Amino acid sequence: MASPPDTSKTSKLERYNSYVRRVNSTKLLAASSKLLFRVTLLAALILIFFFTINYPPITDNPHHLHTTAHFLSSAFYGSGAAWEKQVRHSSTPRRPNGFSVLVTGAAGFVGTHCSLALKKRGDGVLGLDNFNSYYDPSLKRARQNLLQKHEIFIIDADINDSDLLSKLFDIVPFTHVLHLAAQAGVRYAMQNPQSYVKSNIAGFVNLLEIAKAADPQPAIVWASSSSVYGLNTQNPFSESHRTDQPASLYAATKKAGEEIAHTYNHIYGLSITGLRFFTVYGPWGRPDMAYFFFTKDILQGKSVNIYRTQDDKEVARDFTYIDDIVKGCLGALDTAEKSTGSGGKKKAPAQLRVYNLGNTSPVSVGKLVAILESLVNVKAKKHVIRMPRNGDVPFTHANVSLAYKDFGYKPTTDLATGLRKFVKWYVGYYGIQQRVKKETGSIDKHPHDSAIA
Repeated sequence: MASPPDTSKTSKLERYNSYVRRVNSTKLLAASSKLLFRVTLLAALILIFFFTINYPPITDNPHHLHTTAHFLSSAFYGSGAAWEKQVRHSSTPRRPNGFSVLVTGAAGFVGTHCSLALKKRGDGVLGLDNFNSYYDPSLKRARQNLLQKHEIFIIDADINDSDLLSKLFDIVPFTHVLHLAAQAGVRYAMQNPQSYVKSNIAGFVNLLEIAKAADPQPAIVWASSSSVYGLNTQNPFSESHRTDQPASLYAATKKAGEEIAHTYNHIYGLSITGLRFFTVYGPWGRPDMAYFFFTKDILQGKSVNIYRTQDDKEVARDFTYIDDIVKGCLGALDTAEKSTGSGGKKKAPAQLRVYNLGNTSPVSVGKLVAILESLVNVKAKKHVIRMPRNGDVPFTHANVSLAYKDFGYKPTTDLATGLRKFVKWYVGYYGIQQRVKKETGSIDKHPHDSAIA
């Protein structure tokens, strides 16, 4: 009789194979878990990174700057057929012999108005702006939306981004650069001085470095400031007056810009024109300017500080309406000669100019408040105090005879007329119930469509 088969070895083999399968399954599960964890962690880090770039931290300080570096801007913006098509379309002129203009600070107050004026007459305009939060970025975004309606493309990037600027000059043979990007404000320089050095000096140098190597080199018109006159006591301020006594860091950086412009003109043949703006105001203006926050505070029933000098004199400014400034900027662009360099080397002497752009009629701050009271039909709660030593100067008055002689600059808007247009825009933009007098005019149904009154 046959003996039964020995199954002990088979059972052991099956148990061993089952054990091996369990071990392998466990290892595979562990490896999969590790991989999933790493992928999840990487995705989370990427999301946090992009969130940090696009949404700056909330701060109680209204002047906190969005300082996140734009070092990836060239990677995001500097590639792709659709992006390049937008760049070319926006910067292509629509009139014979029209300009192709790169406008830095295009979402700013003066930048928006100049971009619209250039586009309206048929020039190509490409904007650049970093949308920092020195003042409410939503106002800058609203200006951007206005420009988009007129087919003006603004790139969200910083002028310190060399790679991006080089890419733009590779794509577009700009004839002109209207350089308006800057860290503005006299008082804020005491809180964040480095922002002025980064933007007004390092940023300007970076732009000039790219421009000097461009082929063709563009002509450059840029915004200096009346602040460069500093402690000058001669009136009215003339371009021949001394500017070596700045009263603020902001003024010092603008004066440095004028000297830097001289250097790049002398060495590289760049055609450069500096414009010294005198207290620009008007629709779509800057909320950090007195006329703007005075209007806000008067309507909200808050007190307004009216400064007097240390020797008890009235503080006065040469308030200049935005439309007059725009005419001056376009006049400077139209009369700017071509740069003379090639491949970063100067071939011949190049044009170097500086002009005052003001209204030639200083008005006291007290008179400014009185005009606003009349326009909004509300009595201001005035608080008269001595001017603090924060870099502000007590008086400005522009002599614009040189600008008139060279390109016909002639301001035509008095302060009462200009403020009427500003208040009309202000109550429309912020949706305030109309409490202003009838002479300000009816509120437009679509205030965002009426940038230049």
